[in-house]
Amino acid sequence: MSLRSISMLFCALTISVSAYAHEYQLGALHIGHPYARATVAGQPSGGAFLSIENSGKETDKLIGVSSPAAKSAEIHTMTLDGDVMKMREVGEIELKPATTVLMTPGNGYHIMLIGLTQPLKAGDKFPLTLIFQKAGKIEVSVQVTDISGKQAEAAHPH
Repeated sequence: MSLRSISMLFCALTISVSAYAHEYQLGALHIGHPYARATVAGQPSGGAFLSIENSGKETDKLIGVSSPAAKSAEIHTMTLDGDVMKMREVGEIELKPATTVLMTPGNGYHIMLIGLTQPLKAGDKFPLTLIFQKAGKIEVSVQVTDISGKQAEAAHPH
């Protein structure tokens, strides 16, 4: 194999691995696998999920989110109180040093997409801007999975 062939193979492999990895870096913050579950026709809102690891030595905060996929986007938390699901908006998420915040369906933090501009269909992608107090802004690509979320969990095991 020629050096050029090896180089081309390495580049193709790197691109395919990075596309599969679906991860982003902003300073000391590592954003892992942003995804949303598909919605059904007429569903006015949806949720987006990801992980944020702070490998730095200073606390940062996720202070805002936005996306053209919805009229507004908010940082929410959900808890179960017995059999009752309680969801509320939180203004920010504190990201302490050497910690990871996992946004997952069913419990804890997530990004609420309110007033979807169109249904979220499995296989689609949409941009999401994350705004951090210290690290600044980053735009990530959110992959839409089927309603069960199995595609996302297979690609990003916890």
